Amino acid sequence: MQHTVKSEIEFQGVGLHRGYPVKMVIKPAPAGHGIWFFRTDVDRRKALIPALWNAVRSTHLCTSLMNDDGVEVSTVEHVLAALSGCNVQNAIIEIDAPEVPILDGSAAPFVRAIVSCGLQTLDKPVRAIKVLKKIKIEKDGSEAELLPSDTLRIEFQIDFANCAIGQQAKKLTMNNGAFARELSDSRTFCRKSDIPPMLASGMAKGGSSGENAVVFDSQGVISPGGLRHQDEPVRHKMLDAFGDLMLAGGPVLACYRGKRPSHGLTNALLQKLFSTPGAFEIVDCNPVIAAQLPGVGLLPHEVPASDEDAKHF
Repeated sequence: MQHTVKSEIEFQGVGLHRGYPVKMVIKPAPAGHGIWFFRTDVDRRKALIPALWNAVRSTHLCTSLMNDDGVEVSTVEHVLAALSGCNVQNAIIEIDAPEVPILDGSAAPFVRAIVSCGLQTLDKPVRAIKVLKKIKIEKDGSEAELLPSDTLRIEFQIDFANCAIGQQAKKLTMNNGAFARELSDSRTFCRKSDIPPMLASGMAKGGSSGENAVVFDSQGVISPGGLRHQDEPVRHKMLDAFGDLMLAGGPVLACYRGKRPSHGLTNALLQKLFSTPGAFEIVDCNPVIAAQLPGVGLLPHEVPASDEDAKHF
């Protein structure tokens, strides 16, 4: 069955790219509502923004959504990944700024708060998007494809010229709480050389090495505390893709294979999926399918610890 959060969950922080202070509240929503953002700092008549693939306005360094009135919200991928990874299909996300708070640069703070709050079971079955045939996108040496599968699997490869990151690959079946355990605490990252051009373009104003991002130079990690996982970069790229896939409007039953993928490539993949006749079907999840959805079976002790208790590499 579908789920929402039991009660309101509040977060405060700064936006990674614009650097604005922001308060965000995840609120319960009824069955069939889906995920919507509500900008409390604009005219109420223009404030609602759907968390859907066809509302994506920009994918430069993050995923940004915009409604028909030109109101936007950006860096949505981490909170969407947390909701999907905790088996939440319905929520209203009230936010008083144009960007989701970055918190520690991962989805773990969102996951911890959602699990602590608990879920409310609703009276309708989950509706999933089942991929029926291969869909593939290639651009500038990057690839992404969706293949038929009974449950969501993610297989990723990244390849950075920076030898401290280099080539990394990982495969995960995203059921039984795998997102929370394996991906949710992996943080956004960049190379030290990326910072000046990002700042010059008006991005990364809220970034802070060691607090909400992992920074690499040519020799290794220069952020205090080091890595949470030896392959944290590829895990974070998978986290981002998982959040971007939630913009399909429900759980995706497919194998997602990515080679150097990006936010833009994942969105292009969804666009192609939904515009290709016979490529998918919408299914009501029976108990067998529902048991394989992300977040089902997640136990509180499996949620990653906060930095105070975590072990770093």
